[in-house]
Amino acid sequence: MPKADKCIPVTEETHEQLHRLKGTNQTYNELLRELAQERNRKELQQKAREVEQKVADELTSLENV
Repeated sequence: MPKADKCIPVTEETHEQLHRLKGTNQTYNELLRELAQERNRKELQQKAREVEQKVADELTSLENV
């Protein structure tokens, strides 16, 4: 793994929460990457639901044709 070159200040409470989430052989970098990917995945799912709802709202029912 490349040398860490960034520091992210966190409170003691946040550090403890991250430590509890971190796997035994997992680095903090891997944990943070995993958390970021999960966040991005959730945001993408939400956007997809919004698009599906917008499309559904715009479609005309065959009963109305």
